Amino acid sequence: MKKIILSAAFLALAGLTTVKASDIKNPVRVAVQQDSVTKTPVELKDLPEPVQKTLQSEPVKAWTPTAAFLVTNPDKSTYYQVDVKKKQKPVL
Repeated sequence: MKKIILSAAFLALAGLTTVKASDIKNPVRVAVQQDSVTKTPVELKDLPEPVQKTLQSEPVKAWTPTAAFLVTNPDKSTYYQVDVKKKQKPVL
């Protein structure tokens, strides 16, 4: 009796796995949209005067600029992105 029940369970499980392993009828489509924002590297010394003044202002003064980019959006508007790093206090 145990063998019959075990065989029936095995056949049911095998039937379910073959149903799950069938081919996909509706393929998945992936759409990729290209980003048209451009980032141009800029030397820190070549940043415009207002940007340099902002980097030397009091709230931002504690951060060290590491890299700068001129970012141009698809609508031709531009801005500067400045990557900064927090100064580390020495651990005593």
